[in-house]
Amino acid sequence: MKSDAVKKGRAKAPHRSLFKALGFIDEEFEKPLIGIAVSKSEIVPGHIHLDAVAERAADGVRMAGGVPVQFPVIGVCDGIAMGHDGMRYSLVTRELIADSIECMALAHALDALIFIPNCDKIIPGMLMACARLNLPSAFVSGGPMLAGRSRSGKALSLTTIFEAVGAVSSGAMSEEALSELEETACPGCGSCSGMFTANSMNCVTEALGMALPGNGTAPAVMAERLRLAKKTGFQIMDVLKKDVRPKDILTRGAFMNALALDMALGCSTNTALHLPAIAREAGFTLDLKLLNEVSAKTPNLCRLAPASETPIEDLHAAGGVSAVLAELAKKNLLNLEERTIYGVLGDSVKNAANYNENIIRPIDKPYSATGGLAALWGNLAPDGCVVKQSAVAPSMLKHEGPARVFNGEDDAFAAITGGLIKAGDVVVIRYEGPRGGPGMKEMLAPTAALAGMGLDDKVALITDGRFSGATKGAAIGHVSPEAADGGVIALVQEGDRIAIDVPQRSISVLISEEDIKKRKALWKPVSRKVSGYLARYAKSVGSAAGGAVFINQD
Repeated sequence: MKSDAVKKGRAKAPHRSLFKALGFIDEEFEKPLIGIAVSKSEIVPGHIHLDAVAERAADGVRMAGGVPVQFPVIGVCDGIAMGHDGMRYSLVTRELIADSIECMALAHALDALIFIPNCDKIIPGMLMACARLNLPSAFVSGGPMLAGRSRSGKALSLTTIFEAVGAVSSGAMSEEALSELEETACPGCGSCSGMFTANSMNCVTEALGMALPGNGTAPAVMAERLRLAKKTGFQIMDVLKKDVRPKDILTRGAFMNALALDMALGCSTNTALHLPAIAREAGFTLDLKLLNEVSAKTPNLCRLAPASETPIEDLHAAGGVSAVLAELAKKNLLNLEERTIYGVLGDSVKNAANYNENIIRPIDKPYSATGGLAALWGNLAPDGCVVKQSAVAPSMLKHEGPARVFNGEDDAFAAITGGLIKAGDVVVIRYEGPRGGPGMKEMLAPTAALAGMGLDDKVALITDGRFSGATKGAAIGHVSPEAADGGVIALVQEGDRIAIDVPQRSISVLISEEDIKKRKALWKPVSRKVSGYLARYAKSVGSAAGGAVFINQD
């Protein structure tokens, strides 16, 4: 066992003494040491209950003959960080999480790992660490929050209240109604209800084969979630016994499965950042062209919040991820022989059933013939950009309008809520990319404000930053190269015409190449004064087109 390095032999008597200070007994030194990386905290609603999940996972480990040891992992609540400088500290934690888990696992010679995440950057950060360390591993998330409910029974989520802020600004909603939503939109623990980034990544983890069926959709408050954690604790001992490593599971075929599920569910655009980053740790490249290849042949079967009012708990009741995978398998859109922590992916679809075809469309009756995400290219984004096409109004899939240019989210939000943005406009928010932000802020506040003001089907928003999974509308992010690197988005001027054609996968500013060259010769970057970790991050991070991973670390 790897942990023998800290347990066995006369020279390790000091080490055993320290373990005994933790309450260990001699018999435990004969058993595998299973690390449980858990992001429990009292500042993130998705993580407030993870101590209970971790305890049940530990129970499963003990039942199967292992010794569980928990250690903490940081996590930022994107909702609380949204709309102020705190959002610069969200994506950047993904690398911190991966690095810190690497340090803990190797410093303490752990034999295997259970990862317990639940929110946006924590899940991909843990998956990156999992692939990098290549120790026998398994995941179990904390599960989604139940939907809030209005007095009439309408499902509510975090999106609802963000959009309500815009509705109040436009006079369409009262302050009293907003206060009532504040009390009911987020009713308890769990990752925010809807196919937002956290739930997208927890579902994708199932398709990758690193979690048991049910991981992505079983609600946080259900005993089923605790049973799943206990089963995961039990399962990790089998994974360890068989010496199944993450890189045996995280193959190119597994990522193709993950992309197919992504397209069928209509997942968050943030998956286009995280899957390439995880793939890189697994040893290969996953680019935006591959995303479009999978999207072109994978139908969109689900329209969950924010693309509709359907919460993720309804997906669970309809059969969950396994039922969606079973539909995709009918058209041979999956690699069912890819390994998982419990066998092969095909094992998860054998007994799956679609219990509600209004929630999970049959493969022959999809919402659309193509997937939920799309990558676009053109002179505005030579290296690509990303849109959640399943959440775009049909009238906005092809749009041309004048650019309204802002060098940051705050100015754009003020213009939107101040009534300065009109139907037909194309809002351009730049210098919010991975390096220029730095940190690549999410733009839920501006997009939700547009939706709340009834403009999400009339106004497009383009940024080198990114969007929350809760965003809907013609929101196009990850524009690469970013403004801080001299991308064409930095050269757009107020009033320039911008043409968007999602079906044709194109996006361009309608000026000549000669004008672009002239503007580039006169361009001076906008820079933000940052220090500490943000400054180090800005020096190291690469393009969003490659997953915003660290590339300059000399």
